[in-house]
Amino acid sequence: MPIYIALLRAVNVGGTGKLPMTELTSMCEKAGFTKVKTYIASGNVVFDSGASEAQVKAALEKALLAYAGRPVLVLVRSAEEMAAVLAANPFPKAPPNRTVAIFMDRAPAPDTADKVSGQKSEELALGKREVYVHYGDGMADSKLKVPGAEVGTARNMNTVAKLVAMAAAAATP
Repeated sequence: MPIYIALLRAVNVGGTGKLPMTELTSMCEKAGFTKVKTYIASGNVVFDSGASEAQVKAALEKALLAYAGRPVLVLVRSAEEMAAVLAANPFPKAPPNRTVAIFMDRAPAPDTADKVSGQKSEELALGKREVYVHYGDGMADSKLKVPGAEVGTARNMNTVAKLVAMAAAAATP
């Protein structure tokens, strides 16, 4: 069965969207997913499922709407896609905690980098369904606004690497 990684947007960040990871695990198991493992409390979950990516996304978004009473965006990648995101990091020498992939449902517009605002020292590169950002001076004071990021969710390269490792472990019988 395929291994998937689901990334939830705006969960347990800045005091919003409280969701205990035990609840997320339970939702995934009720949806029929197996080998469910969460990583840190910001809405990262690895599991296997015979469903398609679209079916996985729909099932999780439906369960989260019922739980939270509001829509919660879910981005889904296969284990192979997530490994490719990590391998394609265009800033491999940059600190992984200052480099993120902003995950989206579809490919970023080709002119995304031209339409950012608030850019200072940040570097950007477009991926398949991601925008990579290296925050040279850190994220805390950044004013960078990336078109399309409002319907995406970001994870730093440390988190991406951990999720890839968890997916690899889940694939081992």
